Amino acid sequence: MRRIIVGITGASGSIFGVRVLEGLRAAGGVEVHLVVTNWGQQTLEHETGMAIKDVRALADHVHAAGEMGASIASGSFHTDGMIIAPCSMRTAAALALGFGDSLVHRAAEVVMKEKRRLVVVPRETPLTEVHLENLLRLARMGVSVLPPMPAFYNHPQSVDDIVNHIAARVLDQFGIAAPNAKRWDGEMRGRDDVVPLRPKS
Repeated sequence: MRRIIVGITGASGSIFGVRVLEGLRAAGGVEVHLVVTNWGQQTLEHETGMAIKDVRALADHVHAAGEMGASIASGSFHTDGMIIAPCSMRTAAALALGFGDSLVHRAAEVVMKEKRRLVVVPRETPLTEVHLENLLRLARMGVSVLPPMPAFYNHPQSVDDIVNHIAARVLDQFGIAAPNAKRWDGEMRGRDDVVPLRPKS
């Protein structure tokens, strides 16, 4: 049984965290530990209309944001890593500079110090120079920074398609196959009357 921690902070994009939880549940064989910050709960309920109890039901274990003595706060508690989706810029700064004060921060710091996989899905655009510097600092520490940028090669037909694709790319970081993921198959499809671009000789 694998163990993965999911953190949901107060940044916009809480649906990504929900969809990751759903993907982990569908995949099976993963013990999920969930931490939702106070602002994370408010943003989630505002953006998705979901009740927090329904989101918590997608996890095997739920920890309060201030529960600094939780199992996931210790490196001796083995996990396969952590996903923070969405990741607020306050959280990114706390991790980049080492001044975390919540269980999301502490659990992520444990994952980093134990050299386990940490994936962060940053908040919406635009990003300031400070935000970019903090994300670069995290990337240099081995954190996977996965901005929720939509892909269009898979011809998304809805917002759900875009969200599902981002969630699938997050789960890819752990080698977990997401249901309904549309993969690039190497075939470029377009209209018959459009001449494809060719490199200059």
